[in-house]
Amino acid sequence: MQIRILHTNDIHSHFDAYPKIAAFLKGDSSGIPFALVDIGDNMDRFHPITEATQGQANTSMLNLLKYDYATIGNNEGITLDYQALSELYRDADFQVLVANLFETSGEYPGWVKHYAYKQMDEVRVCFIGLSVYYQHFYELLGWKLEDPYSMLEKILPEVRAEADAVVVLSHLGISDDEEMARRFPEIDVILGGHTHHVLPEGKMIGNTLVCGAGKYGQFIGEVTIGFNEQKGITVKTAKLHSMDGIHPDNEVEEIINKMEEEASGALKYKLAELQEPMNIDWFAPSPLANLLAEALKEWCEADIGMVNAGVLLESIPAGAVTRQALHRICPHPINPCRVTLTGEELREVLQQAIQPEMEELKVKGLGFRGKVMGRMAFSGLEMEHEIFSDGSIQVKSLLINGKEVKSNDAISIGTIDMFTFGRMYPSIVRAKDKKFYMPELLRDVLAEKLSQVRLS
Repeated sequence: MQIRILHTNDIHSHFDAYPKIAAFLKGDSSGIPFALVDIGDNMDRFHPITEATQGQANTSMLNLLKYDYATIGNNEGITLDYQALSELYRDADFQVLVANLFETSGEYPGWVKHYAYKQMDEVRVCFIGLSVYYQHFYELLGWKLEDPYSMLEKILPEVRAEADAVVVLSHLGISDDEEMARRFPEIDVILGGHTHHVLPEGKMIGNTLVCGAGKYGQFIGEVTIGFNEQKGITVKTAKLHSMDGIHPDNEVEEIINKMEEEASGALKYKLAELQEPMNIDWFAPSPLANLLAEALKEWCEADIGMVNAGVLLESIPAGAVTRQALHRICPHPINPCRVTLTGEELREVLQQAIQPEMEELKVKGLGFRGKVMGRMAFSGLEMEHEIFSDGSIQVKSLLINGKEVKSNDAISIGTIDMFTFGRMYPSIVRAKDKKFYMPELLRDVLAEKLSQVRLS
């Protein structure tokens, strides 16, 4: 006796993946019962369809392809405000599973279950959903997030007694998945996401099969579980099906084309009017980058503003500035953030930021949907520096409001949350005084500032 589980993860609103997934599913003729699940970050607000529909179109796609279960990733959980996430799955034909997400009251949201049982042939399978533990960001948006391991400790004894197999939909990342497998051998299969890992045949850790199917719908994962007559598991295997070479389903393509037309219309309302263009240059001073730095300084009520020009993908021409244009120019799910550093720490950050190699750095992840970092733009800061023969640059002095910055001065910076992650600027990552502004995205800050600009 066998069952199968087909899984996708981290599609990130790559709508071009759905016609191929649909064609693959239509062509499945194995006859072995299967469940179809998604492991989160199915949506991403970089795409106009998702932006225009607040992710509702993504839910429609999962309905169309007849998914059984889905969990949420950080793109669902913390790039939508409380109301939008609460309504994201209102028309879902599948069950959303997130065992560690709660209302602030401690109750599960009405649109969520922590786990669900599915009868597959003669066996009963329990599916548990878990999302990445970004506790602070969820709290800012009005949710309560619990530690996923703590939730497993509570859930597993109950479900293990009722299920013939336990499968976790984990949007935690590969390191946490591996730790989960070590700590909880009663889990049979972990279907992973978040870190976009590719495990062509899965990875056995003790009793647990750990799986991952990459990103953007490039693969569909398939897990096969075999049982004996006593419903004990005899074998677990994993494989990936590449979508390369799959001919897209024409009907699904037509549906997506219609969605794109509707999204384009919905995003065309005017946010501002410019009498002159505002240009961006990734590697030289430019008015649009300077304007955004000023906007962040004001929005965050900070001493200075700081932002990399690479977050602005195009210049803004004169005339009406629409939501569609700002989404195209600044598509990132990046939030404004205020960070307080000492004068010495600020100097260290600037010393890194102004080097040519940092300006040319190609960035992936961290919410960034552009190409390169670009030149850093500032507001409220004067900086004197020296350029050496090898091209390196040395900060010599810093002034804020005409006053020299001392090593122990506390300086607040209006910037972007991207700098608080990763390894680009360790001083910012380590800073204890951070304030994140959510759910507003960087383009919301820019829209507000542009509405105030008068260039007549």
